Amino acid sequence: MGELIQIVDSLENKVSKLVHKLELLQKTNLDLENELTNLKANQRNADKTVSEWEEKYNSLKLANSMLGSNTNKTEAKLKINTLIRELDHCITQLSE
Repeated sequence: MGELIQIVDSLENKVSKLVHKLELLQKTNLDLENELTNLKANQRNADKTVSEWEEKYNSLKLANSMLGSNTNKTEAKLKINTLIRELDHCITQLSE
């Protein structure tokens, strides 16, 4: 009978240790999920910032080409032509 009690006590200890490990792993998992969520939010913010800076860079490049810089004149002409086509399209839609 004493041997059976030792086996049960041993099983109880092992189950207790497993439950404790499970709780630790669940806490670690929750912490990692929170960190992942924060990192994803930071990545979205960084992507948004990069996009804004690219847009500003393109605007400055276009403005520079319109001010007489020879390097991007063709790009400026293409952009102006695109804007004119878009305006013509809008005018056509309004007049219909």
